[in-house]
Amino acid sequence: MIVASAYAFTVLKWIGAIYLVYVGLELLRGSFQVVVVTDAGMQATPPISIRQMFLQGALTNILNPKVAVFFLAFLPQFVDPEAPSKVAAFVILGLIFNATGTFWNVGVAWFAGALARFEGLRRARIWLERAIGAIFVGLGLKLALAERP
Repeated sequence: MIVASAYAFTVLKWIGAIYLVYVGLELLRGSFQVVVVTDAGMQATPPISIRQMFLQGALTNILNPKVAVFFLAFLPQFVDPEAPSKVAAFVILGLIFNATGTFWNVGVAWFAGALARFEGLRRARIWLERAIGAIFVGLGLKLALAERP
């Protein structure tokens, strides 16, 4: 539907491009923040709350059309055509996908938190954030200048 509509494609393209550039600039800006030494160690100011991190992740997934395309293209092939309620089967598969994804992401977050405690990796993290921020800005600009397929 989006590819068929030039207007919808253009709007989605510009929203995605603006969001990528925004995220990239935020990563770049955050990597240059002043570091404060406290009793708890070194930390960037201001700290981001868990709620704010969750909302940013949720917004990223909600605005990402690939998530919806994935669910609409991938999950239906696992729904039995003879199932009495295809909607219920689709919802159950989506919940299973979300549960396993959440389990995996909690593990990744725990591992990343453990790595963040090492002071030697701080400089590498700063340069990694700068590189990823620059890549996001570049991808956003590339998307903004892309022609319709």
